[in-house]
Amino acid sequence: MITKRALLAAALLAALTTALAVTVLRGGFVTDPAGLAWWYAGCWVLFAAAVAAVRRAPVRHAVVLVMVGGAAVAATGLLAEPRTSTDAYRYAWDGRVQAAGVAPYDHPPADPALAHLRDDWLFPSGEACGLPERRRVPGPEGERHCTRINRPQVHTIYPPVAEGWFLLVHAVSPDGARHKALQTGGALLAVGTTAVLVAVLRRRGGDPRRAAYWAWCPAVPMEAVNNAHVDVLGVLLAVAGLGAVVRHRVGGGVLLGAAVAVKLLPAVVLPGALSGVRRVRDAAAVLLPAAAVVAVAYLPYVLWSQGSVLGYLGGYAEEEGYDDPGSNGRYALLRLVLPDAWAQPAVAVVMAAVVAYVLWRGDPGRPWSGALLVTGTAFLLTTPGYSWYALLLVALVALDGRWEWLAVAAAGGARYVAGPAVGDGDLVGSIAYGAAALVVLGGAAIRRATHRPGSPGSDRGGDAFGRVAAGKKRE
Repeated sequence: MITKRALLAAALLAALTTALAVTVLRGGFVTDPAGLAWWYAGCWVLFAAAVAAVRRAPVRHAVVLVMVGGAAVAATGLLAEPRTSTDAYRYAWDGRVQAAGVAPYDHPPADPALAHLRDDWLFPSGEACGLPERRRVPGPEGERHCTRINRPQVHTIYPPVAEGWFLLVHAVSPDGARHKALQTGGALLAVGTTAVLVAVLRRRGGDPRRAAYWAWCPAVPMEAVNNAHVDVLGVLLAVAGLGAVVRHRVGGGVLLGAAVAVKLLPAVVLPGALSGVRRVRDAAAVLLPAAAVVAVAYLPYVLWSQGSVLGYLGGYAEEEGYDDPGSNGRYALLRLVLPDAWAQPAVAVVMAAVVAYVLWRGDPGRPWSGALLVTGTAFLLTTPGYSWYALLLVALVALDGRWEWLAVAAAGGARYVAGPAVGDGDLVGSIAYGAAALVVLGGAAIRRATHRPGSPGSDRGGDAFGRVAAGKKRE
């Protein structure tokens, strides 16, 4: 019999799904950023309420809700073309270029040498070039040509496993699928990640209801599905790798290496995978397979390409302000208390200390706990402005249970979505990440004060939403 708590969770989930659908359909990132920001904030509020409810529902009902609800939430991202990012158009172009036998790293999209691969979808012309987020590209004299692809004058930066994903999606997609192919692939990866989370939590004696932190998070349908960010593939591989490394270091290392070869960001979970490792050979059992996978993945593209397979990576890092602490909102919290010139050294020192702590004191039975601490700290120190980076953090929260770190993911979304509405993204980012830091510190303080086992060393993760009477058998 379905309990009242399960019914409440289902009702809140339905409300969340409806709100997400409306948010995706209305869009407004360019035309009404303030309205979009309010809808997005409402989705986060409903998400918090729905997760709180499902964490109190019987496990047998909750897991079904998590899986079915996760599929419904992901499906909302399919209702419209990408709303807040144009990265998927670059993915589609890279897949098309590879299918034509051209290395994706050799030519920028605007290169006339690839003009024969252009179509009216990715490269519109005439009046269509007057729409928002169109970039001009060279065309025949007297004609107006543009593209949906961002940064069309620079080479791609995506690592080889990501490029392989773009090619695969292109190869299996019917003609005319356009953005739907990548969005559908993102939805499948998002739901697959939910399934892996449930499996890992059950195998390790954790609470499978925590998978709702990922499955129902608004960032998933918005970024993994609607915007089709390839980050979700790296998240799936990272979650699987952390789950595997507990018993099979080599297998876990292989999966983690594949995650890094999707997008370099998952490298931040490697210290977590080495939690509590005391012997060099045990560390090598993880790191050497990971490095080998990255090298093997890059090798075909190195042999195929005429230019550098790193593409625009260096330019992107400079553009995003990682080399200049005073630009683009980077290191916002540190710059509130330190001179700009000290920000990068401070990041290096703090991250070294956190990594050392995880390596020395981390729980080898819970590598995701150390990975969450390292990843979350990196986000708070660097204050990234793109909301899809936080997909990895959301999945780690689902594994570990320390819900307060979701505030960091929400801060990235606030910086990206609400920044244009206010007209000062740096200010929004500083406020949002500052509030997130307070939530993280408050969550840790509450956990310590109430003596809940859980923080990094307990599989219950100190989850405030999972309060089941001590000693009571789970339903």
